[in-house]
Amino acid sequence: MRKLFWLLILLVLVFMARPIWEDKASEYVDLGFLAPIDRAVDQVTEGPAIENALTQAKQFTLQVGGQLKSFVASSSAEMPVAVSKPALDETQSLFAVHNVTLGMTKEEAQAKVGLPLRLMRNEYGTDWHSYHQDYQNYVLLSYDQEGKVNGMFTNQALISSTKGITMQSKRAEVRSALGIPLKSLQKGNVQYILDTREEYDVFKIDSIYITVFYDLHEENTVTAIQVIDGGLEENRPEIYAEPNDEVREGYEYLLFELTNSARIQRELPLLKWDEATKETARKHSEDMADNKYFSHTNLEGKSPFDRMGDDGITFFVAGENLAYGQYSSIFAHEGLMNSLGHRENIVKRDFGYLGVGAAFNSDNQPYFTANFFNR
Repeated sequence: MRKLFWLLILLVLVFMARPIWEDKASEYVDLGFLAPIDRAVDQVTEGPAIENALTQAKQFTLQVGGQLKSFVASSSAEMPVAVSKPALDETQSLFAVHNVTLGMTKEEAQAKVGLPLRLMRNEYGTDWHSYHQDYQNYVLLSYDQEGKVNGMFTNQALISSTKGITMQSKRAEVRSALGIPLKSLQKGNVQYILDTREEYDVFKIDSIYITVFYDLHEENTVTAIQVIDGGLEENRPEIYAEPNDEVREGYEYLLFELTNSARIQRELPLLKWDEATKETARKHSEDMADNKYFSHTNLEGKSPFDRMGDDGITFFVAGENLAYGQYSSIFAHEGLMNSLGHRENIVKRDFGYLGVGAAFNSDNQPYFTANFFNR
């Protein structure tokens, strides 16, 4: 009975300690709140809206799944010409992405994937080099100081593996091939407990960290994979990146790119980046981070559409996704895709433009605001 009492006390303390990661009195941090994405993301859509100089007649819909009707006849986004997927060679490495493997030189890698279209600072303190053809054959690569590949990511059918894992593999097959997922990650003197709620698994095999993401709405099939060299992962001092302008911009552009990468796989037109809406989104993320709240409605009672209107952004249809606490844009995007309401915004054909704004609170936890719209 006494043991049961102390066990209950311990569980209460773990729950109450959730917001205070950096408390040096605790050696364990529970990351379970990151996994059930509906507790750390939010989504809203509005449409149609007919504007004039004096008023806006708006139909407001808060969606958790479901359909949104719009007056938009056609999207202002573009559907690029389809390109073929590369032939995947047999690999002798644990994983290859677009026939690129860890340790390969930049010259060898870029002979296979071409030149990068954008560099984006990541949580490891390196840059994701983005390779794609209109977001088809989408690959992210990171390089060490010697110009050798030390990180890889893809969310498309570009995986080859000695373990036989493909984008058609299911969670049970991945675990059978890779073994027991990690339960925690050690960073400095803090052990971060991973409670993934089945949305992803982290494996360590030899000196390689593999994160496999699953699509909960498509029979738990693999939806993306990230492969990180052990030196890069183990030299990351904290679970969250130290924020600066480069990190913020990297997070913003990466969430935009991942959105388009998801759309092109579903044969949907690509969204265009909108700089003005990025600023609107940034301001809301900053407001939430600074004032410690998480909502579409700000402390002045303004909706996303009020905020967009205040900044002179006109639209027929608009939507907003929010995410908080995920320690990279990749984890934020994959979580949003596993929530049907947020996924609906990401893959809505009516949208033509997207602006993403990120900000960080005093614990370095990122807030993401994604404003979708069409004019």
